[in-house]
Amino acid sequence: MRLFSVIYHFAWGWNITINPIRSILRRIGEISLQDLQTKIDALIAQYQQMPGALLPLLHAIQDDIGYVPEYSYAAIAKALSLSVAEVHGVVTFYHHFRTHKAGKHILQICRAESCQAMGSEALEAHAKKCLNIDYHQTTSDESITLEPVYCLGNCALSPTVVMGDEIHGRVTMADLDALIAEAKA
Repeated sequence: MRLFSVIYHFAWGWNITINPIRSILRRIGEISLQDLQTKIDALIAQYQQMPGALLPLLHAIQDDIGYVPEYSYAAIAKALSLSVAEVHGVVTFYHHFRTHKAGKHILQICRAESCQAMGSEALEAHAKKCLNIDYHQTTSDESITLEPVYCLGNCALSPTVVMGDEIHGRVTMADLDALIAEAKA
């Protein structure tokens, strides 16, 4: 696991720091709806004066609480002088954003051409069968959320999956079974 933050630099001259440690800490205990709203309101206040604040704000919310709750769209829209439909459109357009709480571990399977040519579709079917879920769903024990991902830039090591913050290349069904078993342990 990475013990450092990832910094996204945008052309407008600002950075977003995504800290994977925070994603672990937020899952230690449940948080009340009011506490979630307080966190979201604080993030809105922090980002609302930034030009082009919507994407950085959505990233910050997801980094902090793990998803962008639909009930937050109205507050985000009001603070940024946007419509709720615009906020909803951005959240649903980008595959990165989740609108519901994810499982303890996120399993992403690459669906790009190189990975498909090397057997990712079989891995995808195997994962869905083993976990008894489809993409964008979480197992009943909330241990794993399954998500598609489109090209991780690891084409030389296809097929590729990501479990949490770790990229795994040349993944076989046995490798996938081991990753799932480790995540469920």
